[in-house]
Amino acid sequence: MNHFKIMLIGVIIFILAVLLRPAAWGTEMPNPILTPGACHSMSVKQLCKTKWGKDARHVTAKMKREVFHAYGLSGNLDRSCRCKRHFEIDHLCSRELAGRDVVSNLWPQCYCGTFNAVMKDRVENRLHKEVCTGNITLEEAQGYITTDWRIPYRRYFGGSK
Repeated sequence: MNHFKIMLIGVIIFILAVLLRPAAWGTEMPNPILTPGACHSMSVKQLCKTKWGKDARHVTAKMKREVFHAYGLSGNLDRSCRCKRHFEIDHLCSRELAGRDVVSNLWPQCYCGTFNAVMKDRVENRLHKEVCTGNITLEEAQGYITTDWRIPYRRYFGGSK
C-alpha cells in the first residue's frame, strides 16, 4: 500500500473517531447512534388534554447516569458545558410531543451555547401549541423535533440562532 493510501485511511479513521466520540455530542444535537429518539403513538386529543409537567415522569437516576456515561460525561455538573447550570437530561422527542421516557430518547443537553436547553424547551412548547391548534400534525412536529429542532426554532423565533 502506498504512502498516500495509508495517510488517507489514517485521516478517515481520525475523522470518524472525532465524529463518533460520545463527548463530541450532547450540546446542540444528540448523537443519533446513542439517541435516535422515541415517540409514542397518541391521539392529538389525548396529547393536548394532558397537563405536561404535572403528569408522572419515568426517568430514573439510573437512566440519567447511563445517558451521561454513554456520552462520556461525569454528570450534570460536568465542566465540558461551560455555564452555571451545565447539563440537563433532555428528551429528543419531547414529552409534550408524546416523547417516551426511555434511554434511547434521552441525551445530555447544555444550558448554554448557540442552541441550548432553554431554547429547545421553547420550541417544544411552540410545536405542542401548533399541533393542538391544528396548524401541523403530531407526526410533523415529532419529525421536526427529532430531526433537527434548530430548524423549527429559527422558523418560529427567527434569527441566526
